[in-house]
Amino acid sequence: MADSRFVDDGTYYGKSCVKVLRLHQEGLQHYIREFEVTVHLGLLSRKDFIHGDNGDIIATDSQKNTVYALAKTKGLKSAEQFGLDLCQHFLDTYYQVSNVRVHIEEAPWVRINQSGREHNHAFTLSHQATRYADAFQQRYKSPVVSGGLKNMKVLKSTQSGFVGFVRDKFTSLPETKDRIFSTIVDCKWVYNDTRVDFDKAWEIVRSTILDIFAGPPVTGIYSPSVQNTLYIAEKQILEKIPQVERVDMEMPNVHYFLADLAKIGMQNNNEVFMPTEKPFGYIRGAIERHPKSKL
Repeated sequence: MADSRFVDDGTYYGKSCVKVLRLHQEGLQHYIREFEVTVHLGLLSRKDFIHGDNGDIIATDSQKNTVYALAKTKGLKSAEQFGLDLCQHFLDTYYQVSNVRVHIEEAPWVRINQSGREHNHAFTLSHQATRYADAFQQRYKSPVVSGGLKNMKVLKSTQSGFVGFVRDKFTSLPETKDRIFSTIVDCKWVYNDTRVDFDKAWEIVRSTILDIFAGPPVTGIYSPSVQNTLYIAEKQILEKIPQVERVDMEMPNVHYFLADLAKIGMQNNNEVFMPTEKPFGYIRGAIERHPKSKL
C-alpha cells in the first residue's frame, strides 16, 4: 500500500447551507436577520475514515439543529459573531473536535420605506451586495474571523481610462482616456481583534469601496486602472478600521464595447454599448499591515 497521511486542512465534515431566520420584537417594530450557515468540523481522530468507526462523529443533522438552537439562545447579532458562537460551542461541548470552520452568508433584507417612513414589519431583499463572514478556530488557539462582501456590481460611464500598457505584435486593444468602468467587487478582510462592531465595520468597507470607485457626486474621480482603484480602496479600509489586519479584493473587468452601428448605416457616438460576460479581465490585490518590529 502507498505510504500516506491525512492533510489536516483538507480533512473535515459538516453541514452545508443551513438556512435560519431570527425574529425579535421591540415594541411594535420587528427585526429580522436571515443567514445561510455552513459548519465544518475537524476531529482529533481519523478512525471514522480508516476503520469506519463513527464513535466520535457529531451527526451533521445534529450540527444543523445546533444552528437553530444557538440562533434561539445567542441570537443573530452579526454573521461574524454567530460564527464565533458556533466555534466556541463545538469546541467547548465536544472533546474530540480539533477545529471548527464556519461560513455564513446573509440575506440582504431591508425595511420597506413608505413615503419616507420605515415599515414596522415588512421587508424587501436588496441585491446591492451579499454579506458573508468566516470564522475558524483550533482548540487552544484564538479564533480567526473575517468579513466579506461579494456580487457588488458597480459601473461608472466616464472618468476611467487605460493607457501606457505594453504594446507588441499581439496587441489590438486601443488606448483610451474615457471608457465605461464596470466591475463586480468581491472583498474579504481579516480582523486582528474581535472586539469590534462588525456591522459598522462592514458598512465602512462597503461605503469606502463605493466612494473610491465613484468619487464626488458631481465630478467623480478619474481611475487610470482597475488596479489603482482597488489599491486605494484597500488602503482606505486599513486606515479607517484599525481592527482589520488584511484586505483581499477582486475586481474583474466587466467589458462594455461600442456596438458596431456603421454596418447598418448609423453613427455611434458613445451611446450604444454591448455588455459582455466572457472573456473578462481579472484583477486581484491583497494588502496587509506591516508587522510591528519587536525590540
